[in-house]
Amino acid sequence: MTIKVFGHKSPDTDSTGSPIIWAWYLNECRGQSAEPRLLGEPNTEALFVLKHWGLEKPNHLDDVTEADDVVVVDTNNEAELPDGINSANIIEIIDHHLLQGGLKTKSPISITVRPVACTATIMHDLMGSDAAKMPKAIKGAMLSCILSDTLEFRSPTTTDVDRKLAEDLASDLGIRIQDYAAEMFAAKSDVSSFSNSELLRMDSKQYEVDGTKFRVSVLETTSPSTVLARKVDLMEDMATVAEEDGVDQVLFFLIDILNEEALLFVPNELTKSVAEKSFGAEVTGDIVSLPGVVSRKKQIIPSLKV
Repeated sequence: MTIKVFGHKSPDTDSTGSPIIWAWYLNECRGQSAEPRLLGEPNTEALFVLKHWGLEKPNHLDDVTEADDVVVVDTNNEAELPDGINSANIIEIIDHHLLQGGLKTKSPISITVRPVACTATIMHDLMGSDAAKMPKAIKGAMLSCILSDTLEFRSPTTTDVDRKLAEDLASDLGIRIQDYAAEMFAAKSDVSSFSNSELLRMDSKQYEVDGTKFRVSVLETTSPSTVLARKVDLMEDMATVAEEDGVDQVLFFLIDILNEEALLFVPNELTKSVAEKSFGAEVTGDIVSLPGVVSRKKQIIPSLKV
């Protein structure tokens, strides 16, 4: 039986790279047959990483059944996983997000959830001495995951463990972090080929607050003006995406990486209320600036109020 390793829907760099890393480890170090899979199309940064390191894009996975052995990485949220996840045989979970609940297993399993910025950071520690066996491409994927999830150490989720591992990997690979991160973020910022609905879903998670269902979307960029030029159309399509996805509201945060702030789009009174109650913001228009807010996991999700 081949183990399927996958992360969340709307895969970012960590949810694309970590399945590749862990499938390599299971195959090469544990002697278990495993394959990385994706629950959606990777974002532009993740695609850049795959091409840069010569990694094959994992095959898409529509659903799982009771016949499947699976490892879940970079999430433990049932809503971000295939519909049949609770019928599958989950054998391991590796994650760095808050516990959501909802997942059921057929027997006791190994669960590792740690307060670090990146799933790949946890994997490195779990590998122990076997981490030294990682080939160049796997090291590159691991470095990329860390730089992406920490926004090159700008995010408040960054820990000393994440930073030290990234610096060690970059040294091994002969890479200057600042230069490589700039290439990654430039790739992430090129969203010209995506429709509005794709942008709103590209890096998003479903989250419920006091009975109100949100799709919390973030778009990290070094070129916010490119996205702001599409503001009117994006706001119009937020209602359509919310209806199609069965949520009450899309919350869209445009993360300005270089200025280290979030720009929250405010299309209606519900979003205005969320901005005021959650972040103490004074809303006077259809966009509100949230200085210092760059992390959905640590700053946005825990603050949400309705």
